Amino acid sequence: MKRNGSVSLVTLGPVDPMMSRKQAARAAVSVGSAVSAVVANRRPRVEGDRETEILDAAVRVLADVGYDRLTMDTVALEARASKATLYRRWQNKATLVVDAVSRAKGIPPPDMPSTGSLRGDLLVSWCGREGWSSTLPMSVMGGLMTALHTDEVLGAAFREIFLRPRQALARRVFENALERGEIADGVDLDLMMSLLPAVCVHQEFVLNRTLDDAFVERVIDTVVLPACRAQPAATQTGAKPVRNVRSAK
Repeated sequence: MKRNGSVSLVTLGPVDPMMSRKQAARAAVSVGSAVSAVVANRRPRVEGDRETEILDAAVRVLADVGYDRLTMDTVALEARASKATLYRRWQNKATLVVDAVSRAKGIPPPDMPSTGSLRGDLLVSWCGREGWSSTLPMSVMGGLMTALHTDEVLGAAFREIFLRPRQALARRVFENALERGEIADGVDLDLMMSLLPAVCVHQEFVLNRTLDDAFVERVIDTVVLPACRAQPAATQTGAKPVRNVRSAK
């Protein structure tokens, strides 16, 4: 904008009338750079160790109070951070919680290496400090159970970010076992993949009983592996189809 024969920039205010156009342009660049630096300093990225501390705090709060009672304020207090810091990195508590659970210590990662056997792969992913039978994962999952069915945003984020890569890993484990001949032809892999999680969730949340490595190993040896080796009824010679049974009224 021209004013009294000199250049004036809205962001700079009136310019010294003795300042040349070239000097004014240089001043604008200098001030613009300074403003950018200030803005960057005011909104630092949350990453590295600080991000890990916040995610760990979110997991602790989730395990303690559950998803419904968890707030950005409680996580910020636990992490000794400001709520504004959390919102710079996570849009809402759903994205924060899913990110935290996906990368929580003790939660089996989606890229675990193969042991060369179905039994070994299942034991590695379910037992020990990094397995599902450890205390933290199931307490965290318990805090999410109800909310996953009532909060659409949380449910969608959880399925996409958390479940999808782990389901892909489980399918790879069972498909590799099928190629090695550990699983009979015709066996429903989706059904086999759901056996161990279903029994363990029933043990922990329905029966309220201890879920430990011994229980997981027993389920693998007496339920999952025998089911994988069983010949499906549809492929058995002379097998009769199952009738649709309805309860009597």
